[in-house]
Amino acid sequence: MLRRSLRIPAAGVAYLVTAAMSSSAMASGPEEYADVTVSSGARAGPGTPAAMVIAHRGASRYAPENTLAAVDAAHRRGLIWVENDVQRTKDGRLVVMHDTTLERTTDAAKVFPGRAPWRVGDFTAAEMARLDAGSWFGKRFAGERVPTLADYLRRLDRNGQRLLLEIKSPKDYPGIEAQVVRELRSRGWLDRDHVRSRLVVQSFSVATVKTVHELVPQVRTGILGAPDVHKLAAYARFADQINPRMSALSSRWLAAVHRLRGPHGRPLQVYAWDVAKNTNARSVRARGIEGVIE
Repeated sequence: MLRRSLRIPAAGVAYLVTAAMSSSAMASGPEEYADVTVSSGARAGPGTPAAMVIAHRGASRYAPENTLAAVDAAHRRGLIWVENDVQRTKDGRLVVMHDTTLERTTDAAKVFPGRAPWRVGDFTAAEMARLDAGSWFGKRFAGERVPTLADYLRRLDRNGQRLLLEIKSPKDYPGIEAQVVRELRSRGWLDRDHVRSRLVVQSFSVATVKTVHELVPQVRTGILGAPDVHKLAAYARFADQINPRMSALSSRWLAAVHRLRGPHGRPLQVYAWDVAKNTNARSVRARGIEGVIE
Protein backbone atom coordinates (compact mmCIF):
# COMPACT_ATOMS: atom_id res chain seq x y z
CA MET A 1 0.00 0.00 0.00
CA LEU A 2 1.24 3.50 -0.79
CA ARG A 3 1.78 6.03 1.95
CA ARG A 4 0.26 9.48 2.19
CA SER A 5 -0.18 12.22 4.77
CA LEU A 6 -3.47 12.52 6.67
CA ARG A 7 -4.50 15.56 8.71
CA ILE A 8 -6.45 14.82 11.86
CA PRO A 9 -8.15 17.75 13.62
CA ALA A 10 -7.14 18.08 17.23
CA ALA A 11 -10.77 18.24 18.32
CA GLY A 12 -11.31 14.78 16.86
CA VAL A 13 -8.44 13.09 18.68
CA ALA A 14 -10.60 12.10 21.65
CA TYR A 15 -12.49 9.75 19.39
CA LEU A 16 -9.29 7.77 18.90
CA VAL A 17 -8.35 7.30 22.53
CA THR A 18 -9.52 3.69 22.79
CA ALA A 19 -8.43 2.78 19.32
CA ALA A 20 -5.39 4.73 18.28
CA MET A 21 -4.24 7.38 20.75
CA SER A 22 -2.99 7.15 24.31
CA SER A 23 -3.90 9.82 26.87
CA SER A 24 -0.27 10.86 27.13
CA ALA A 25 -0.14 11.57 23.39
CA MET A 26 -3.35 13.59 23.60
CA ALA A 27 -1.91 15.70 26.38
CA SER A 28 1.21 16.55 24.42
CA GLY A 29 -0.57 18.63 21.78
CA PRO A 30 -0.13 18.36 18.00
CA GLU A 31 1.84 15.23 17.17
CA GLU A 32 3.21 13.83 13.93
CA TYR A 33 2.86 10.11 13.58
CA ALA A 34 4.28 8.14 10.66
CA ASP A 35 2.37 9.39 7.63
CA VAL A 36 -0.42 10.90 9.72
CA THR A 37 -0.33 14.50 10.91
CA VAL A 38 -2.45 15.46 13.92
CA SER A 39 -3.26 19.12 13.48
CA SER A 40 -5.91 21.78 13.82
CA GLY A 41 -8.39 22.77 11.16
CA ALA A 42 -11.37 20.74 10.00
CA ARG A 43 -13.54 20.47 6.94
CA ALA A 44 -16.37 18.68 8.69
CA GLY A 45 -18.34 20.06 11.62
CA PRO A 46 -16.84 20.15 15.14
CA GLY A 47 -19.12 17.34 16.31
CA THR A 48 -17.89 14.94 13.64
CA PRO A 49 -15.65 12.17 15.01
CA ALA A 50 -12.33 11.43 13.36
CA ALA A 51 -11.56 8.21 11.56
CA MET A 52 -9.46 5.67 13.44
CA VAL A 53 -5.80 5.60 12.41
CA ILE A 54 -3.86 2.36 11.97
CA ALA A 55 -0.07 2.63 11.72
CA HIS A 56 0.84 1.24 8.30
CA ARG A 57 3.85 -1.08 8.78
CA GLY A 58 4.44 0.71 12.07
CA ALA A 59 5.68 4.28 12.33
CA SER A 60 7.26 3.93 8.92
CA ARG A 61 8.14 7.60 8.60
CA TYR A 62 10.30 7.39 11.71
CA ALA A 63 11.69 3.86 11.61
CA PRO A 64 12.21 1.09 9.05
CA GLU A 65 8.88 -0.47 8.14
CA ASN A 66 7.67 -3.72 9.69
CA THR A 67 10.45 -3.81 12.28
CA LEU A 68 10.25 -3.78 16.06
CA ALA A 69 11.73 -0.28 15.89
CA ALA A 70 8.68 0.81 13.88
CA VAL A 71 6.37 -0.77 16.46
CA ASP A 72 8.12 1.12 19.25
CA ALA A 73 8.11 4.38 17.27
CA ALA A 74 4.34 4.07 16.88
CA HIS A 75 4.01 3.37 20.59
CA ARG A 76 6.04 6.45 21.52
CA ARG A 77 3.73 8.55 19.38
CA GLY A 78 0.62 7.20 21.04
CA LEU A 79 -0.65 4.98 18.23
CA ILE A 80 -2.19 1.76 19.50
CA TRP A 81 -3.19 0.02 16.26
CA VAL A 82 -0.37 -1.26 14.04
CA GLU A 83 -0.62 -2.95 10.63
CA ASN A 84 1.90 -5.53 9.44
CA ASP A 85 2.50 -8.13 6.72
CA VAL A 86 3.20 -11.81 7.43
CA GLN A 87 5.04 -14.27 5.16
CA ARG A 88 6.90 -17.58 5.62
CA THR A 89 10.54 -18.61 5.34
CA LYS A 90 11.83 -21.64 3.47
CA ASP A 91 11.94 -23.65 6.70
CA GLY A 92 8.47 -22.64 7.84
CA ARG A 93 8.95 -19.69 10.18
CA LEU A 94 6.51 -16.78 10.05
CA VAL A 95 8.23 -13.43 9.52
CA VAL A 96 7.06 -9.84 9.16
CA MET A 97 7.94 -8.43 5.74
CA HIS A 98 5.97 -6.43 3.17
CA ASP A 99 7.67 -7.19 -0.14
CA THR A 100 7.82 -10.76 -1.37
CA THR A 101 11.51 -10.12 -2.04
CA LEU A 102 14.16 -8.90 0.39
CA GLU A 103 16.18 -6.52 -1.73
CA ARG A 104 14.41 -3.22 -0.98
CA THR A 105 14.38 -3.32 2.83
CA THR A 106 17.38 -5.51 3.72
CA ASP A 107 20.99 -6.05 2.66
CA ALA A 108 20.18 -9.47 1.20
CA ALA A 109 21.82 -8.60 -2.12
CA LYS A 110 25.09 -7.89 -0.29
CA VAL A 111 24.99 -10.82 2.13
CA PHE A 112 23.74 -13.34 -0.43
CA PRO A 113 24.85 -11.90 -3.81
CA GLY A 114 24.11 -15.06 -5.76
CA ARG A 115 20.55 -15.54 -4.55
CA ALA A 116 18.57 -13.11 -6.75
CA PRO A 117 15.67 -12.31 -6.79
CA TRP A 118 15.91 -12.83 -2.99
CA ARG A 119 12.38 -14.14 -2.46
CA VAL A 120 11.32 -14.38 1.18
CA GLY A 121 10.31 -18.01 0.75
CA ASP A 122 13.77 -18.98 -0.55
CA PHE A 123 15.55 -18.10 2.71
CA THR A 124 15.65 -19.95 6.01
CA ALA A 125 14.94 -18.23 9.29
CA ALA A 126 18.64 -18.44 10.20
CA GLU A 127 19.60 -16.74 6.93
CA MET A 128 16.94 -14.11 7.46
CA ALA A 129 18.31 -13.41 10.93
CA ARG A 130 21.64 -12.41 9.38
CA LEU A 131 20.10 -9.57 7.39
CA ASP A 132 20.22 -5.90 8.29
CA ALA A 133 16.69 -4.54 7.92
CA GLY A 134 17.45 -1.03 9.18
CA SER A 135 20.45 0.55 7.46
CA TRP A 136 18.53 1.28 4.26
CA PHE A 137 16.36 3.63 6.31
CA GLY A 138 19.07 5.31 8.37
CA LYS A 139 22.43 4.64 9.98
CA ARG A 140 21.02 4.67 13.50
CA PHE A 141 18.88 1.67 12.62
CA ALA A 142 21.83 -0.43 11.47
CA GLY A 143 21.46 -3.99 12.71
CA GLU A 144 17.68 -3.91 12.99
CA ARG A 145 16.42 -7.39 12.13
CA VAL A 146 13.50 -8.86 10.22
CA PRO A 147 11.21 -9.85 13.10
CA THR A 148 9.47 -13.18 13.40
CA LEU A 149 5.74 -12.97 13.99
CA ALA A 150 6.35 -14.35 17.48
CA ASP A 151 8.77 -11.51 18.27
CA TYR A 152 6.34 -8.99 16.83
CA LEU A 153 3.42 -10.24 18.93
CA ARG A 154 5.53 -10.15 22.09
CA ARG A 155 6.50 -6.53 21.41
CA LEU A 156 2.90 -5.49 20.76
CA ASP A 157 1.82 -7.11 24.01
CA ARG A 158 4.63 -5.39 25.90
CA ASN A 159 3.51 -2.04 24.49
CA GLY A 160 -0.22 -2.71 24.91
CA GLN A 161 -0.78 -2.30 21.18
CA ARG A 162 -3.25 -3.89 18.76
CA LEU A 163 -2.71 -5.60 15.44
CA LEU A 164 -4.17 -5.46 11.95
CA LEU A 165 -2.39 -8.49 10.49
CA GLU A 166 -2.18 -8.96 6.74
CA ILE A 167 -1.48 -12.43 5.38
CA LYS A 168 0.70 -11.54 2.40
CA SER A 169 0.72 -13.45 -0.89
CA PRO A 170 -0.86 -16.60 0.58
CA LYS A 171 -0.70 -18.40 -2.77
CA ASP A 172 3.08 -18.56 -2.24
CA TYR A 173 2.68 -20.19 1.17
CA PRO A 174 0.11 -23.03 1.14
CA GLY A 175 -1.43 -23.56 4.56
CA ILE A 176 -0.20 -20.26 5.98
CA GLU A 177 -3.67 -19.41 7.29
CA ALA A 178 -3.66 -22.34 9.73
CA GLN A 179 -0.07 -21.60 10.68
CA VAL A 180 -0.86 -17.98 11.50
CA VAL A 181 -3.80 -19.13 13.61
CA ARG A 182 -1.55 -21.58 15.50
CA GLU A 183 1.00 -18.86 16.16
CA LEU A 184 -1.66 -16.45 17.39
CA ARG A 185 -3.05 -19.14 19.69
CA SER A 186 0.33 -20.14 21.08
CA ARG A 187 1.14 -16.49 21.87
CA GLY A 188 -2.15 -15.88 23.68
CA TRP A 189 -3.66 -13.75 20.91
CA LEU A 190 -6.86 -15.77 20.65
CA ASP A 191 -8.00 -15.11 24.21
CA ARG A 192 -11.10 -13.03 24.84
CA ASP A 193 -9.30 -9.72 25.27
CA HIS A 194 -7.31 -9.94 22.05
CA VAL A 195 -10.16 -11.29 19.96
CA ARG A 196 -12.64 -8.71 21.20
CA SER A 197 -10.60 -5.57 20.71
CA ARG A 198 -6.98 -6.14 19.74
CA LEU A 199 -6.84 -8.22 16.57
CA VAL A 200 -8.07 -8.15 12.96
CA VAL A 201 -6.73 -10.46 10.22
CA GLN A 202 -6.95 -9.26 6.61
CA SER A 203 -5.78 -10.25 3.14
CA PHE A 204 -6.23 -9.41 -0.52
CA SER A 205 -7.12 -13.08 -0.95
CA VAL A 206 -10.83 -13.63 -0.35
CA ALA A 207 -10.20 -17.37 0.01
CA THR A 208 -7.66 -16.68 2.77
CA VAL A 209 -10.05 -14.45 4.69
CA LYS A 210 -12.75 -17.12 4.43
CA THR A 211 -10.33 -19.80 5.63
CA VAL A 212 -9.30 -17.74 8.65
CA HIS A 213 -12.95 -17.19 9.54
CA GLU A 214 -13.65 -20.93 9.28
CA LEU A 215 -10.65 -21.74 11.48
CA VAL A 216 -11.36 -19.09 14.14
CA PRO A 217 -14.85 -17.65 13.59
CA GLN A 218 -14.49 -15.46 16.68
CA VAL A 219 -11.69 -13.40 15.06
CA ARG A 220 -12.56 -10.27 13.09
CA THR A 221 -11.44 -10.35 9.47
CA GLY A 222 -11.09 -7.92 6.57
CA ILE A 223 -10.92 -8.18 2.79
CA LEU A 224 -8.45 -5.80 1.15
CA GLY A 225 -9.67 -4.20 -2.06
CA ALA A 226 -13.00 -2.93 -3.38
CA PRO A 227 -15.11 -5.92 -4.47
CA ASP A 228 -18.03 -5.45 -6.84
CA VAL A 229 -21.24 -4.54 -5.04
CA HIS A 230 -22.92 -7.78 -6.07
CA LYS A 231 -20.25 -9.79 -4.21
CA LEU A 232 -20.54 -7.95 -0.90
CA ALA A 233 -23.43 -9.95 0.57
CA ALA A 234 -21.53 -13.21 0.11
CA TYR A 235 -18.36 -11.74 1.60
CA ALA A 236 -20.25 -10.40 4.63
CA ARG A 237 -20.75 -14.00 5.75
CA PHE A 238 -17.09 -14.23 6.73
CA ALA A 239 -15.63 -10.69 6.69
CA ASP A 240 -16.19 -7.85 9.17
CA GLN A 241 -14.35 -5.22 7.13
CA ILE A 242 -13.89 -4.29 3.47
CA ASN A 243 -10.65 -2.30 3.21
CA PRO A 244 -10.14 -0.59 -0.16
CA ARG A 245 -7.83 1.94 -1.71
CA MET A 246 -9.32 5.40 -0.99
CA SER A 247 -9.47 6.30 -4.68
CA ALA A 248 -11.67 3.26 -5.36
CA LEU A 249 -14.49 4.49 -3.10
CA SER A 250 -17.81 5.99 -4.13
CA SER A 251 -20.82 6.97 -2.06
CA ARG A 252 -22.85 4.22 -3.73
CA TRP A 253 -20.25 1.57 -2.90
CA LEU A 254 -19.93 2.75 0.71
CA ALA A 255 -23.70 2.72 1.15
CA ALA A 256 -23.82 -0.85 -0.18
CA VAL A 257 -21.15 -1.94 2.31
CA HIS A 258 -22.83 -0.30 5.28
CA ARG A 259 -26.20 -1.87 4.51
CA LEU A 260 -24.69 -5.25 5.35
CA ARG A 261 -23.79 -6.89 8.65
CA GLY A 262 -20.76 -9.08 9.08
CA PRO A 263 -20.48 -12.50 10.70
CA HIS A 264 -20.51 -11.01 14.21
CA GLY A 265 -23.75 -9.12 13.67
CA ARG A 266 -22.27 -5.65 13.36
CA PRO A 267 -22.36 -3.41 10.27
CA LEU A 268 -19.46 -3.92 7.92
CA GLN A 269 -16.67 -1.41 8.41
CA VAL A 270 -14.40 0.27 5.87
CA TYR A 271 -10.71 0.93 6.56
CA ALA A 272 -9.23 2.82 3.59
CA TRP A 273 -5.61 3.03 2.49
CA ASP A 274 -3.59 5.11 0.02
CA VAL A 275 -5.20 8.25 1.41
CA ALA A 276 -4.49 11.51 -0.46
CA LYS A 277 -2.16 14.05 1.10
CA ASN A 278 -3.76 16.49 3.55
CA THR A 279 -7.03 14.56 3.75
CA ASN A 280 -8.90 15.52 6.90
CA ALA A 281 -9.78 12.63 9.22
CA ARG A 282 -13.15 14.12 10.17
CA SER A 283 -14.07 14.41 6.52
CA VAL A 284 -13.02 10.80 6.02
CA ARG A 285 -15.26 9.68 8.89
CA ALA A 286 -18.12 11.86 7.66
CA ARG A 287 -18.05 9.91 4.39
CA GLY A 288 -18.67 6.72 6.33
CA ILE A 289 -15.08 5.48 6.47
CA GLU A 290 -14.33 4.13 9.93
CA GLY A 291 -10.55 3.91 9.69
CA VAL A 292 -7.47 4.71 7.65
CA ILE A 293 -4.41 2.52 7.29
CA GLU A 294 -1.57 5.04 7.16
